[in-house]
Amino acid sequence: MMRMRKIIFATGNAGKMKEIRMILDGLAIDGMPAEILSMKEAGLDISIVEDGKSFTENAVIKARAVAEAAKKAGEAAIVLADDSGLEIDYLNKEPGIYSARYLGEETSYHEKNGNLLERLSGVPDEERTARFVCAIACVFPDGETLTELATVEGRIGYEEKGENGFGYDPIFIVPEYGRSTAELTEEEKNKISHRGKALRAMKEKLAGSRKMESECV
Repeated sequence: MMRMRKIIFATGNAGKMKEIRMILDGLAIDGMPAEILSMKEAGLDISIVEDGKSFTENAVIKARAVAEAAKKAGEAAIVLADDSGLEIDYLNKEPGIYSARYLGEETSYHEKNGNLLERLSGVPDEERTARFVCAIACVFPDGETLTELATVEGRIGYEEKGENGFGYDPIFIVPEYGRSTAELTEEEKNKISHRGKALRAMKEKLAGSRKMESECV
């Protein structure tokens, strides 16, 4: 049986895991492919309080919490976590780090998007600037932490468009495509997305890490 490097990603979001696996596809350390697991697949079920003041702080909080849980379960795995969200300049960068909790965690994104569009009613294109932000944190078994931060600039549309993607994708217009991120193909989105940029940068770091070779066999 082929030996694999185990990497746990601190999420239970199926849509996000699909993106993550596509972007990290081919990641290998010292000739051994990486096995990317969600928390559920790794048998981890913990509650994490995200009380950081930035995307990066929250990503680190999540990664460290899952790494500690994995350690207690006897898993010497690398843990990756992301914290991402939407910043709308006209709304003082709301919903920002509270993007997932905006209007309550149980509120659908259709309702969240509708609320944001309503708050921007009458606001012209030039004042609808926004960006998606993604911070990726990586925690090694010994506690060493790496981080990456990336953004994609765009503007908020006037209605939800597209069936691809998830979250705020249907209202975020990417200027170079003239479409929402929910109208892009998976390949197009991963090429320009905030998460795609941050994950590719982290992928390069992990591929060159000697710590993985020594600690996570």
